[in-house]
Amino acid sequence: MEHNVELTSAEIANLWSQYINDSLSLCILTHSIEQAKDEEIKDILVIARSLAESHIEKITEFFIQENFPIPKGFSIKEDVNINAPALFTDTFMLIYMHVMTLLGLTGYAGAVATSSRSDQIKYFVQCNTEAMELYERIANVLLKKGIYSKPPRINTPKEVEFVNNQRYLTGWFGKKRPLSAVEISGISFNMVKVIVKVVLEIGFGQVCQNKDVRKYFQRGKSICEKQFNKLSDSLTKDELASPASWVSEITSSTVSPFSDKLMLNHIVILVSAAVGYYGAGMSVSQRRDLAVEYISLLTEIGLYAEDGAQLLIKYGWLEQPPLADDRENLASEK
Repeated sequence: MEHNVELTSAEIANLWSQYINDSLSLCILTHSIEQAKDEEIKDILVIARSLAESHIEKITEFFIQENFPIPKGFSIKEDVNINAPALFTDTFMLIYMHVMTLLGLTGYAGAVATSSRSDQIKYFVQCNTEAMELYERIANVLLKKGIYSKPPRINTPKEVEFVNNQRYLTGWFGKKRPLSAVEISGISFNMVKVIVKVVLEIGFGQVCQNKDVRKYFQRGKSICEKQFNKLSDSLTKDELASPASWVSEITSSTVSPFSDKLMLNHIVILVSAAVGYYGAGMSVSQRRDLAVEYISLLTEIGLYAEDGAQLLIKYGWLEQPPLADDRENLASEK
């Protein structure tokens, strides 16, 4: 279908970001498939890789049609040591896919909402549908294997109630009300993503070559563990269970399957995404102490993400997204 309407900045951002993320995923998945021993988990990784390949192919078509430069992203040839031993167990790779698919669903929904061209809307609706089907498959295997970290359960209320006391909002002084189901969901959801970052940072720190990058991963591990414990404390005070930790699912390999460039970019992308998810958690928290806690987490993780971006720039590993024209510079050239 021919389109005479140019891509908007939002549509360019959606396609560019997905290309970068899927080229990274393709590298992770290709190595993981080579090392996977569990056939059910391997099947999920193969499906995910197939989706990433189809996305890259389609986005390339879009950019060629628009005479737009194809991003470099990541490549199996440059960023993967296919012969390296597994760094993570199959169990963790299933947990990893669960979280990555959740992130993908959020991204695709946002891409649909910010697209106006019919071909872009149709494409990202398809991506979202595929991701939902993949998510269902992952959830079923997690449940079958008994490793699904379900959010904490609460008892069914006996009747509908309305807030009739200002204590509902309090959090600093006096008796605090129990967490609401909405607040529990936000805390649990963020904890699952935090623990995946912890496992990745430990594993990546174990195999990376660059000393600066290794120190960054070690610092990130400490930050994320501390934040996980803070969120866990909020649940524990109401006698609620926390999601499982998966730090034991790292192998003893010291041979890196991936380039330092890929590993550092992956962590920075995930940490940057965490800023948005903490913000979402804060937006549904109506107890003042929780809101303040989220602000503290946001500030700390935001600074960590910025330091990661500085490190990527230092080593020439940060691919620049498309920019608007510098009008002042254009005028001075003339």
